[in-house]
This record gives sequence, C-alpha cells and structure tokens, in this order.
Amino acid sequence: MEYKDQLGNSIFLERPPQRIISLVPSQTELLVDLGLKDRLVGVTKFCIYPTNIKKEKTIIGGTKNYRFDAIKNLSPDLIIGNKEENDKEGIEQLMEDYSVWMSDIYNLEDSLSMIRELGYLLDEKKNAERIASRIANDFEVPIPYKGTAVYLIWNNPIMTAGRYTFINEMLQFSGFENLVQSDRYPQLDLEEIKDLNPEYLLLSSEPYPFKEEHVEFFQSHFPNTRILLVDGELFSWYGSRLLKSRKYFESL
Repeated sequence: MEYKDQLGNSIFLERPPQRIISLVPSQTELLVDLGLKDRLVGVTKFCIYPTNIKKEKTIIGGTKNYRFDAIKNLSPDLIIGNKEENDKEGIEQLMEDYSVWMSDIYNLEDSLSMIRELGYLLDEKKNAERIASRIANDFEVPIPYKGTAVYLIWNNPIMTAGRYTFINEMLQFSGFENLVQSDRYPQLDLEEIKDLNPEYLLLSSEPYPFKEEHVEFFQSHFPNTRILLVDGELFSWYGSRLLKSRKYFESL
C-alpha cells in the first residue's frame, strides 16, 4: 500500500512494519504507548522514555548524526523521523535505502494527525485514536490567561521560541501571551528582553538544561519579571506526552 507522510512523500509497504527505527524521542515514546515496543528495534541516544528503552534497543546515534552501519545491521522496514528535529542530508541518505516516514509539526492539529496517521500505517488505529481523542479533549478548553511571556530554549546565545513553532502553540494554550513575534527560534540579547518587559520569563529544561543558577542570573537582570523553570518536554514533545501537558500547564 502507498502511504504519505506529513511532508507529502510517499512510501510503499506490503504489510505493517515489523522492524521500526525512531529518530525522535517524543515519537519513540508514542510508539511504545501505541503498543509497538516489540517492533521498535532502534532509537536515538536522546530517547529517554520509557526509561529503560536505550538498554533494550540499539542506539543508532543522535537526532542529527546517524550510525549508518548500525542502521544497516538492523534491517529496518520503516524509519520514523521529523523535519525539524532530524538532519535533512542524513534523512535524504536514509531515504535512498529505506522507507522513511516524516512528521512535520507546527500545531496541535499536526500532532493529532501524526498520531492517527502512524496508527493507521502501523495497524494500531484503535490505540492511536484513543490517545489522540484524549489529547484533543484535554486541549478543547484553553487554560485561563496568565500573562505575557518570553520562552528561552538556549543560553549563550540566548534563543527563544517565536511564531510558527509547536512551543508557541502550547504557550497560547497554557495561558501565556508569547511576546516574541519573530518566526521560529530567534536570538535575543538581554536588552531586547528588557524592552519586551515580559511578566514571565520561562526557562526550558531542554534542549538547554536551565537550572536554578540561571534563574538567579535572569532575576538579577529582570527584577520585575517572574522567572520560572519549566518542563520543556511538556511544551515541545508532540506525541503521547501531551497527555500530561494540561495538568502541568494548570499547575504553573
């Protein structure tokens, strides 16, 4: 059968894949939650959920650099990746030899479509619909407004989450007005953040691991802004981890 991924690429599969490699941590967790752990043969070094997954599966590298020899030895019948998180050149090389299904996530609708489409492709439609429906229900009613915010994803240089990102969508849902109106992940300096004058400065736990020392640093520069360490997984992971997001957002 022919299947299209979220980039519009076609792959052809004679039967549901039995040897799957995941190149994205959030999608690895989703595959396990779909009941496909036994069919998952390879993961990245950043795939941390479930907690024992890296001990049980072959590590094929990171999200940007791949061990092509390890991938070849696994003989995958499907590789699952993501446009933003994976290296384009590496993905194109993999596409020459394997069936590669790519997600492309900007908003909640993209996420729900990804979950349902993978469920269809992998013959787990019932589980996929259960997960997608629960997430859709959780996100049906937005959380009350909290205030203006700037969300940091990196330090030295300071990088933020702007428009046309999944994080921006989660900020809006969780009650924050994102003051960064540039697209994607622009760099800002301290003076530019000061000019924005956010009520909240959110320091993400990933990809840069902000700590309490960073809270103290930014608090010294922005005494009138509330500085919060936040769980980056619950703002940026677009698979089944979204089942935990609403309760977390309400607690902030």
